[in-house]
Amino acid sequence: MAQACRVLSVSRAGYYAAKKKTKYATICTTSVHLKAVFAESPQTSGSCRLLTEMHKKGMQIGRYKIRRLMREAGLVPV
Repeated sequence: MAQACRVLSVSRAGYYAAKKKTKYATICTTSVHLKAVFAESPQTSGSCRLLTEMHKKGMQIGRYKIRRLMREAGLVPV
């Protein structure tokens, strides 16, 4: 890792920041879709129902990732 950063003239902090940024971009699009599906429901859908709806729309995502994204976005079913 350190040798690769030295050869590429990149700081270790810069490497990890770029890695985190690319990971965040994929989660961001998923969370936008999740928020849209949650808004379409009467906001009573939990992770199981949202999982079903996301799969119907062709998105491949796991239940626990949905739970984590719901927690991060503050989506709480009534």
